[in-house]
Amino acid sequence: MKTFAAIFGTHPTASAEAPGRVDLLGEHTGYNDDGYVLTTAIPQSTHVLLRPNEGNIFRVYAANLKQFIEFNMLEMPEEHFGHYIYGCLRQIEELGIDLPKLDIYIASDVPIGLGLSSSAALEVAMLRALRVLLSLPLDDVQIAQLAQRAEIDYAGVYCSLMDQMASSQADTGQMLFLDTRTLEHQKLPLPAGTEILVIDSGVTHTLASDKFNERRTECEAAARLLGVATLRDVPDPSLTESLPEPLCRRAQHIVSENNRVQCARENISAEKFGQLMNSSHDSLRNNYEVSTPELDELVSILRHQTGVYGARLTGTGFGGTCVALCEQGAALHIGQESVKLYNQPGRSGRLLVPKPPE
Repeated sequence: MKTFAAIFGTHPTASAEAPGRVDLLGEHTGYNDDGYVLTTAIPQSTHVLLRPNEGNIFRVYAANLKQFIEFNMLEMPEEHFGHYIYGCLRQIEELGIDLPKLDIYIASDVPIGLGLSSSAALEVAMLRALRVLLSLPLDDVQIAQLAQRAEIDYAGVYCSLMDQMASSQADTGQMLFLDTRTLEHQKLPLPAGTEILVIDSGVTHTLASDKFNERRTECEAAARLLGVATLRDVPDPSLTESLPEPLCRRAQHIVSENNRVQCARENISAEKFGQLMNSSHDSLRNNYEVSTPELDELVSILRHQTGVYGARLTGTGFGGTCVALCEQGAALHIGQESVKLYNQPGRSGRLLVPKPPE
């Protein structure tokens, strides 16, 4: 992989990084109902290195893509990854800050397109690097808010603040509780004696975008029929039973998922936490209908492994990844064995966390 110096002929003057994340509980609650989320950072992260240049354009090299682009602020670059960079620069400009032209180097090992917040990691790392370079008085919550705005306005993705807050606030080895309405957040320990396992199913999110919007619309309709601003304001899943199909099942998932997050905050045992994860997946499969046969099979394989407390799909669904809560020290072995059992001709899963030895 080429270095900053190899690309730009000099050394960076500022750098920063931000991790990807995986949701443990609180799936689909953040973007449409001001709900609760429980997430954690993954070991993979995105690094951004910067240096002012003496030219009249911004120059960006994405090491993983082996792609070099140039642009000015009059027009957004055509390349998709450039939209995120351009959006972050725009957010800083809109604060009334004069931006020098920059050489920007990006290196990341956060998997793309698997629901692990690769875009949020890029945005947060970019804004943190600008904070260092320009001595900006921005805290990590403000960084997350600017990152979200960049993604909505310039990448065209109507995301909740959850992804960016997770990337800016979460740590590996801890959980981050987030109230997406109030932005209350709290770092909590994982259940005693546990660690996280993440496996990519190898199935791409072929339907995720359209179905994501469909689910959002259904939840908004359910909230209107129940006379509340959002489903976060419904305390009991039984209150959704009067709704027509499929709105009753969509709402039941959101309400019960919010309750699961609240329960998981109470320093519960690994066994109880695993039960909540299992219930979450069952609800995502049956009520929210965002699972796939492959995700269900991978979750089943994980649940039958000795040392696994619970497992579920994570992210938007319709493909992507599964997360499991495992006994401390067992996740690597469990992950390797589960991948062997899951893989077959035409289908290839891979272990993401813990990072397998190279």
